[in-house]
Amino acid sequence: MTTVAAYAAPAPKAPLERTTIERREVGEFDVLIDIKFAGICHSDIHQVQEGWGEGIFPMVPGHEIAGVVSEVGPGVTRFAVGDTVGVGCMVDSCRECENCKAGREQYCVKGNVPTYNGIGKDGEPTYGGYSQKVVVDENFVVRIPEGLSLDVAAPLLCAGITLYSPLKRFGAGPGKKVAIVGLGGLGHMGVKIAHALGAEVTVLSQSLRKQEDGLRLGADHYYATSDPKTFEELAGTFDLIVSTVSAPLDFNAYLSLLKTEGTLANVGAPEEPVSLNLFSVIAGGKTLAGSMIGGIAQTQEMLDFCAEHGIGSEIELIRSDQINEAYDRVVASDVRYRFVIDTATI
Repeated sequence: MTTVAAYAAPAPKAPLERTTIERREVGEFDVLIDIKFAGICHSDIHQVQEGWGEGIFPMVPGHEIAGVVSEVGPGVTRFAVGDTVGVGCMVDSCRECENCKAGREQYCVKGNVPTYNGIGKDGEPTYGGYSQKVVVDENFVVRIPEGLSLDVAAPLLCAGITLYSPLKRFGAGPGKKVAIVGLGGLGHMGVKIAHALGAEVTVLSQSLRKQEDGLRLGADHYYATSDPKTFEELAGTFDLIVSTVSAPLDFNAYLSLLKTEGTLANVGAPEEPVSLNLFSVIAGGKTLAGSMIGGIAQTQEMLDFCAEHGIGSEIELIRSDQINEAYDRVVASDVRYRFVIDTATI
């Protein structure tokens, strides 16, 4: 075992504090990664706050990990010492079910092993990226291509793949009109990726406060959802809408913006149930869908795509002693657009 410095929440809703954790020895197929940067995702806050259910404490959040390989096990074939790599939201799965065999490990029938707030196959709790090192099976490590700086690449491991996956699945591309709901940590990646895929991109945000940013990042249009005229003007416009917000929406209103047989895909996860009039989907043959990150192969595909198109996250780099302040600012929507921890400061 190796003792590693980390930041952890000692109990539900408690501020994070510096501590140490134990990382397992490097096994035959393991990769030891010196973590350089770790993104702060809103889901980190949901889990520390137990908004999505009971958590495992002490909790070391962080599933947007970018770093450098410092040791590999004797059976490792995919990576070598010195490689720049990333780890996203999961570090294992059953590898045997239909979904795992199809490269959809995120939907593992037995449940994937989350990077933190989970239990590994060894029966021990998993600890995430707010730490200086991590040991991960090579099959759940991805390569960060040359040309992508590690700091702006870190958020791609969750925010990037969370948007890339539904945009690819539902055919965002030339000739398609795509709307991104919310211009935050997830939404700004959706704008960049949908634009790079060739779609006509519209941002639907509560206000026009971030309009200049949205257009700079690749949006063709920008509308305020607080203006009732928006829903009248855009009725029946979009092939695909991707909602990134984690607050309950008026789904009937957003479904009205879809073309016949259009899709509203949700990646934001509100803590409470939402209501829906089923005629909102029946009348236009519309689809209300969900999406959760992507498999390992698709995550690598996304990273390669982002490197090819020069896409990184828009970040604010922070020290580890600013994590609690950053959490408050994320909740207040006061970040453009992703906090990233310089783990050298842990």
